[in-house]
Amino acid sequence: MKKELSQNWNIYQSWLRFLVIILLVIGVFFRFANIDKKLYWGDEVFSSLRISGYTQSEMNEQLGNGSLLTIKDFNKYQYPNSEKNTIDTIKGLILEDSQILPLYTLITRFWVQCFGNSVASVRSFSAVTSLFAFPFIYLLCEELFGSSLIGWMAVTLVAVSPIDVVYAQEARAYSLWIVTILMSSLVLLRAMRLQTKVSWGTYTATLILGFYTHIFFTFVVLAQGIYVITIERFRLSKTTIYYLFSSVAGFITFVPWIWVIITNPQPEAVNWANTKQTLFASAARWAGIFSRTFLDLGISPSDPGKLKLALIPCILIIFAIVFYSIYVLCRRTPKKIWLFVLTLIASVGIPLFIADFVFYKRYATSRYTLPSVLGIQLAVAYLLTTKLTFISTNFWQKKLWSLVTFMLITSGIISCALNSQAQVWWNKFPEKYQEYPKVASIISQGKKPLLISDDNIIPAIGMMVHLVDPKVEFQIVRKNHLPEITNGFTEIFLFNSSDFLKAGIEKIYNSKLQQINNFLWKVTKSS
Repeated sequence: MKKELSQNWNIYQSWLRFLVIILLVIGVFFRFANIDKKLYWGDEVFSSLRISGYTQSEMNEQLGNGSLLTIKDFNKYQYPNSEKNTIDTIKGLILEDSQILPLYTLITRFWVQCFGNSVASVRSFSAVTSLFAFPFIYLLCEELFGSSLIGWMAVTLVAVSPIDVVYAQEARAYSLWIVTILMSSLVLLRAMRLQTKVSWGTYTATLILGFYTHIFFTFVVLAQGIYVITIERFRLSKTTIYYLFSSVAGFITFVPWIWVIITNPQPEAVNWANTKQTLFASAARWAGIFSRTFLDLGISPSDPGKLKLALIPCILIIFAIVFYSIYVLCRRTPKKIWLFVLTLIASVGIPLFIADFVFYKRYATSRYTLPSVLGIQLAVAYLLTTKLTFISTNFWQKKLWSLVTFMLITSGIISCALNSQAQVWWNKFPEKYQEYPKVASIISQGKKPLLISDDNIIPAIGMMVHLVDPKVEFQIVRKNHLPEITNGFTEIFLFNSSDFLKAGIEKIYNSKLQQINNFLWKVTKSS
């Protein structure tokens, strides 16, 4: 590999180092920019509930009895507190969220205890964790390609990758998952080269971290196993034996949580995956998933079709670059290199593709395809580096690939800049929650407002708690129950309320309801 790289490396070294530093600074900036201003959406509210140590049933029982509540009352169920400990956090996951692995939640709980109760504090753990992707993908490229130059190119692509920045600002386990994938990949390749017990023991440790970070890490481990067995030509070699011992040891530590998932299944947690879609809609979603690796303008399913059509040329160009990079990788590198990248791409890509197009399950989302995104970034980093530095590449080809590199990096920066200024991005389910900030603004304008609802506390009301002014009070009632409204409030609103609640308020309190939008009604006195 090193022999293939151009002798012009010394010429590129100085400006490349400067460029990488600048792009790293930009990437770090975007990971923290307005981190507390983005909509704290349903999944994140659930993350905070788990961090608090309370269960959803406990919260519903204590908050849904019709009493007056302040934001401070809700925060008890969003941040760590003295009433619940780490054991309670694990119990909450076991009883109500068994498909969520505990490592991220436990570390974030400790993190928030150290840095304070706030949205910025919860999300900052993901942002800080995402920074570890830079050294690990660099070291992975050195181990895989034997080239620091490809490593720096990969770091550059990851630094300004829109999809990496999106999940670096979300209070979920995805940034930690990216890091564990890179760690296990690096350590596996190093263990295969060194063939020492320590290196394979380290690989086992990374598997344990990965297993307890995300349930789909299992697919990554299976892909790594296919890679090892194929490279060893299906022989029971020393490498194969070491791998089997390491992977089995790592898997054994995961068996207790597998038992938790089996004995406490939560099928309702993935009901969204049962949504039927047309073949065209599924294909469009896959196009969006992978194009966001380099270009993301915040397009969501609720956006106009004309806007989506306008992006088709850009998406086609991105796909052409991706497929060409895989082609070049397979043509110019040894099997041990291209097979590793392909198995990483296919690790979750193939299972999710089958679920989508064969079983019509809508599991394929950007957050689940992150291993495939990492494989694509490795392939593109190899393509761009070789095209820019190969001796055989002529002047005009280098100009062309310099332009391609510039466009990919620029599109990433523009995408991240747009995201940094948006309160609601595509990953926040805008087709459902786009209006929530506006609703919160209307409610917060009152002098002493009261918000009444019989909706589920999580996600809807929990999201509003993070949006409204602290002066807003809440009154949550159970379905088919009416609240006892006290005097002293200047404005009273109904939020996401049932027809029973709206009719009851009008009849019992002799009031009229003024509909403000699809989510909000204002209670006014009947004339």
